[in-house]
Amino acid sequence: MKDYTDIIDSPVITEKSAIKMQNDNVYTFKVAKDADKTQIKKAVERAFGVTVKSVNTLNTKAKKRRVGRYPGMTKTYKKAIVTLDKDSKIEL
Repeated sequence: MKDYTDIIDSPVITEKSAIKMQNDNVYTFKVAKDADKTQIKKAVERAFGVTVKSVNTLNTKAKKRRVGRYPGMTKTYKKAIVTLDKDSKIEL
């Protein structure tokens, strides 16, 4: 098994994810593309010392973007939406 630092890349901080953090105890992370749900669960539990209730994953799609006159694509990544128990909390 990989170390948890190889699995969890960074938290996803958006307006929607911030509301979910406060109200529902749900956190969103960018994770390694080859990580599965059990590896993500163990990595979050080891990294933050919390109890994970469930893990949902999705692969983001590339979107067309332009910088001036040059077209390009955004990067794709795997996103994990982690639900914690009521007692657990992560400080980001």
